[in-house]
This record gives sequence, structure tokens and C-alpha cells, in this order.
Amino acid sequence: MDKLLSGKRGLIMGVANEKSIAWGIAREMNKNGAELAFTYQGENFGKRLRPLAESIGSKLLIDADVQDDESLESAFSTIKTEWGTLDFLVHAIAFSDKAELTGRFSNTSRENFKNSLDISCYSLIEVARRAMPLMPDGGTILTLTYGGSTRVTPYYNVMGVAKAALESTVLYLANDLGPQKIRVNAISPGPMRTLAGAAIGGARKTFRTTEQNAPLRSNASLESVGGTAVYLSSDYGSDTTGEIIRVDGGYHVLGMAQPENL
Repeated sequence: MDKLLSGKRGLIMGVANEKSIAWGIAREMNKNGAELAFTYQGENFGKRLRPLAESIGSKLLIDADVQDDESLESAFSTIKTEWGTLDFLVHAIAFSDKAELTGRFSNTSRENFKNSLDISCYSLIEVARRAMPLMPDGGTILTLTYGGSTRVTPYYNVMGVAKAALESTVLYLANDLGPQKIRVNAISPGPMRTLAGAAIGGARKTFRTTEQNAPLRSNASLESVGGTAVYLSSDYGSDTTGEIIRVDGGYHVLGMAQPENL
């Protein structure tokens, strides 16, 4: 099978460590021939990212803060100087105060609500605006969401609202950028054992429950999520935009648990 991303260059934003969904995507894209650049926020994340990037031959690593306009301008200016153009961008950035992912959603603070929406949703608009001029012949923008956007999920609270806003943003960006042949899609995996996932209360129970009840009796893997990103970023995804692609073992189709788990 030919490498689906041969000759393509892409930026990955949001790798925290080797268990990150963003790293699973990067790894599969690299296997399929893509040349990759990465952003990270702060030296602590930079230290974790460097050996991973080196392992796949990536040399372009940029410190970037999605809440700082000057930082983003500098990051995309670097991409333009080094590469000139981009074929795809992966936005895997989200954040909320861990303390507000437990307890009652009605107790969400104004400060954390605004911060969660800014980092987890508005940042996609910011990076899309800057990536757009680097995709003169079209391209792909991908982000990551979760089923808590449309169905109440214990311990997810304000992040569910942020992901709902993110999914709506995907639709509007897809329409906005479509005339320039830039596709915008989201991948929605089920629960995964990642650094971000571990911050959510009851993560282990949620992981087990999904695995036991999903039609495929499995949770998503880094490989399956990464493969989905490869397809969407390849020429085979040229007519797919504005989609929320679920990679969750089919869990999203259920109305209740399997009979043996009731």
C-alpha cells in the first residue's frame, strides 16, 4: 500500500507525551510519509516532546501559547519561513481546571468557563485563521472532541460544553474555508488512557464501562485514531468536511448498557 501522506507537510499541536492522542496521530502520519512539525507550550512539555520528535526525524519544534497572539504569530511565521506552505494541521489542545470536572456543573466558575472555552474551542479559530494562508492549494484542519459534547457524561462538566462549542466551530469553519478547498473535521474517540483523560474523575471506571458495552467491546486505540487522521488528511479525504468522525467502538449508538451489564 502506498504511503498516503507522501510529500505532505503538517503541524501537530498538543503532544503531551507518548500516550497522547496527538502523538498517536503523529506516529501514524509519519508512517504514511508525512513530514511533521510540532508546537508545545513551555519547556516542561518541550522536554517530553523532543525525544519523540527525534524518533521520527522531526526537527521543527516551536514553543507556542494559543492564548498569546504574539506567540501564535511567531509560530506560524516560523512555519512559513521554514516550509512556505502546510498541507494539514492537527489541533489537539484542551484544558479545564481539574477541580471543576467533579461536583455539580452548576457550580462552574465564570473564570474557568471562559478559560476552558478559550483554550479548548476559540484556539481552533485562531490557528485556522493563521493556517489558512499557508494552504493556498487547499488542505486539512483536524481537531479532537469527545461524546460528552452531546450526551451528559459524569465528571466532564464544563468540558462537555467546550467540546459542543468546538464541534459547532468545526461546522462553521468547514463552510467558511470550503471555497479554498480547506477541509475541517473532528475526530471523536471514546475514553483513552491519556494524560488529559487521567485528569477526569472516574476515568478508569469510564474506560472499563465503555469497553464492556461498546458494540465492538473495545475502546479506541492510538493506532485507530491515528489512522482516521491519516485518511482525513490524505487525498482520499478530499470530499469530507464538517464531519465529527467517531472512533469509539460504536459506543455512541447505544441507548443503554448491554443486557449482561444492566
